Amino acid sequence: MAIIITDECINCGACEPECPNTAIYEGADDWRYKDGTSLKGKVVLQDGKEVDADESQEPISDEIYYIVPDKCTECKGFHEEPQCAAVCPVDCCVPDDNHMETEEELLAKQRFMHPEG
Repeated sequence: MAIIITDECINCGACEPECPNTAIYEGADDWRYKDGTSLKGKVVLQDGKEVDADESQEPISDEIYYIVPDKCTECKGFHEEPQCAAVCPVDCCVPDDNHMETEEELLAKQRFMHPEG
């Protein structure tokens, strides 16, 4: 499953630089699939959705830092534990029950976004 940032977030920003997938963005900031990944141009995601990796996407939150579920791998393939949760001073980076994924799915997503690694 992906990680979600709850509304207890104090907007400290500690989580953002820790994400190996650049899946964390400041509230109200647009995001892109290409940010921090090898994705470029038109790509078909693992769920079959076609997207333009270079195109700006609407922010998921306007008020607090947020995590893009399509880019979150819970740090699988990079670290032993989600780095956002490890550094969060208020423990607001928690599993997202709305985006359940197996370890195999998370690792496949990581390989899809970072085929060179």
